[in-house]
Amino acid sequence: MAGYLIEDEKKITSTRFTQMKAQGKKIAMLTSYDYTMAQIVDAAGVDSILIGDSASNVMAGNDTTLPITIDQMIYHARSVARGAKRAFVICDMPFGTYQVSREEGIKNAVRIMQETGVDCLKLEGGLEIIDTVRGIINAGIPVCGHLGLTPQSVFKFGGFGLRAKEEAEANKLMNDAKLLEEAGCCAVVLEKIPAALANKVTAALSIPTIGIGAGNGCDGQVLVGQDMLGMNKGFKPKFLRHFADVYTAITDGVGDYVRAVKDGTFPNENEQY
Repeated sequence: MAGYLIEDEKKITSTRFTQMKAQGKKIAMLTSYDYTMAQIVDAAGVDSILIGDSASNVMAGNDTTLPITIDQMIYHARSVARGAKRAFVICDMPFGTYQVSREEGIKNAVRIMQETGVDCLKLEGGLEIIDTVRGIINAGIPVCGHLGLTPQSVFKFGGFGLRAKEEAEANKLMNDAKLLEEAGCCAVVLEKIPAALANKVTAALSIPTIGIGAGNGCDGQVLVGQDMLGMNKGFKPKFLRHFADVYTAITDGVGDYVRAVKDGTFPNENEQY
């Protein structure tokens, strides 16, 4: 069944990404952090692959996304870009690479694009970073925004709870979304906000919204690949659906391998030279 929802093999670009909303086509996005997984995800039909700074958690075991460096993100992004042939590849700019100044943000954005081969960069925030967003876009680099729960600000928020529940924060989020669109962003991720608010933002924008924990009224959805494949048994928030049980599949496979080595049945005569 792999690839059965692929309409064509043409590379998805930022222009086509935004056109999908006008055409009423939902956007399927998943994270990947390595070449092998990117090949599989791309062939299975996703429209976009995100090299999230969630690699800090998933790949390195950190509690937050803050520790991951630009060098580490470039390593992951370069690997993914080599494996993705069709999907629109987006890379997170890690914490500290765009918050200090507009000039530093543009410089780091250019470096990531030059050294990875990705199609787009994602930045967290609205009004506070809008000048940097404009500068990066003016440099010819597509940008995807990210509002709501922005994990790089976890300590400011005091945790990973639902955002924009109150009217003031909801109004700011709407205004930030419009600012990002006006600046030229090709999409905006809405993370862990009330579905009703996500619906309003989606209706107010001509660029696509990509939800995670924001209801199904968004123009697309994104999940961490390892989470939706059931590889992390200890993580099951309300918004996450397990589409596979890869944890059990890997555990069983490794267990069978160990037994075969221990009892001397691997390798057999057909598996040696």
